Amino acid sequence: MTPVTTLAGESLVQSVDWLAIAPPTLTAVVALVVLVADLFVPDERKQLLGWTAIGGLTAALALLLPLRSGDRETFCLTAATRSGACSYTADHFTLVIQLLVLAGALLTALLSLDATREKLPAGEFWFLLLSSAAGAALLPASRDLATLVVALEVASLPAFALVGLKRGDRMSGEAALKFFLSSVTATAVTLLGVSFVYAATGTLHLTEVAQRLDDVPGQLQTLAEAGVALTLVGFAFKTAAVPFHFWVPDTYVGAPLPIAAYLSVVGKAVGFTGLILVTVVAFPSYADVWGPALAVLAALTMTAGNVAALRQVSTRAWSAVRLLAWSSVAQAGYLLVPVAAAAYSGDDQIGATVAYALMYAVVNLGAFAVVALVARAHPENRIADYRGLYAASPAAALALGFFLLNLAGLPPGIIGLFAKVTVFSAAVDAGLGWLAVIMGVNVVIALYYYLRWTALLFRAPEGAPVAHRAPAPLTLAIVLTAAIGVVLSGYPQFVLRFAATALF
Repeated sequence: MTPVTTLAGESLVQSVDWLAIAPPTLTAVVALVVLVADLFVPDERKQLLGWTAIGGLTAALALLLPLRSGDRETFCLTAATRSGACSYTADHFTLVIQLLVLAGALLTALLSLDATREKLPAGEFWFLLLSSAAGAALLPASRDLATLVVALEVASLPAFALVGLKRGDRMSGEAALKFFLSSVTATAVTLLGVSFVYAATGTLHLTEVAQRLDDVPGQLQTLAEAGVALTLVGFAFKTAAVPFHFWVPDTYVGAPLPIAAYLSVVGKAVGFTGLILVTVVAFPSYADVWGPALAVLAALTMTAGNVAALRQVSTRAWSAVRLLAWSSVAQAGYLLVPVAAAAYSGDDQIGATVAYALMYAVVNLGAFAVVALVARAHPENRIADYRGLYAASPAAALALGFFLLNLAGLPPGIIGLFAKVTVFSAAVDAGLGWLAVIMGVNVVIALYYYLRWTALLFRAPEGAPVAHRAPAPLTLAIVLTAAIGVVLSGYPQFVLRFAATALF
């Protein structure tokens, strides 16, 4: 196509690589199809909307296969001085994160089919879930700050509504409000930081920001430093790092259970992906600032999450979802370690975060699937309700035990052990021995509550065992996550090698 010449003499190529942008685009198109179809599909056939959403997410995952070479980019500026400045890049990092996001959304959809038939408005639910997934799939491909912020908000805004979708439920409304207020604050801080960075560098493209931050005029140095700091604070909110984690427990408990699972995996992936892009790609020259800051945040986050989770297992009234919420905060601390290590020993450490995120996504979604199963018989979902689960549902108890052991990093959860060792090695290789020690202590603390919950599954029940009947989609979600976890535990090198390609 004919390029359009700008006032600065640059040209913006108008052609679009449709295959490169196909996964998030297809997800967004299916979201619109579901929204329109909801107007015409009768109530007794609303479940067709869910299967349409599942089909769309499956097709979006399939579209990643033609992109596996990781060498596509589009929306690029072509002036000689700005060669390679593209807004959308389908590299290996993008594809791995898109795989995680779309697969996580697909498993969430399987968990949600039963809920949308009985409790939640189907059309709104599937539209919002697909819209959020489209934004989450766009974010890892974003290579300019404007697209990054837009993708972040497209992923986040539908999530606010999803959390509060249980109409008439006071806890759901409170959870949505708390989530909304914290996210809006994070967005405001991020936008302020991005505007400062743009004012100091005159560009939004990440690679050009990295180049120009190396040579910022003296009078703009303070502005650039403030912009970098504020942008990092904004993304720290999104990752639920301490002290910006306060919204997590109440939001997870108040949200529909499948959405709590979605936020724990896809929501976390969105925050960490944005954090990786702004630190490693855009702000490498400020590594001496964000490296120590992220290391301290990692230590605080894993410690606060594990200590709070430790309290849950000794209180019968506390819910399993709240325990998983605090567990997810602790896991966020582990995920921060390789990002901090990248400031000291290069961005090859990012592969450790990706490997850990892949492991965590599989086993955490599996744990939420079993929790959703137990919630059908025990709506309060207390830790005490899991006593004797093996007597009532042996397969579900074995699956949940396997998932919890993976999160703890114990055999037979080999993939969980390998992922933790990889993160630990990243800290040691970067010379962050103190952070490795803190991580080791936290892993030991986490053993207590993971093992206590696991042991509870196999204790004699206090009364007659309650049978747990699972609908086919929920059973499929448990089987899929358990099967993937077993395969990865038998061949952990696969995910480690796979994640090693997730470099820029």
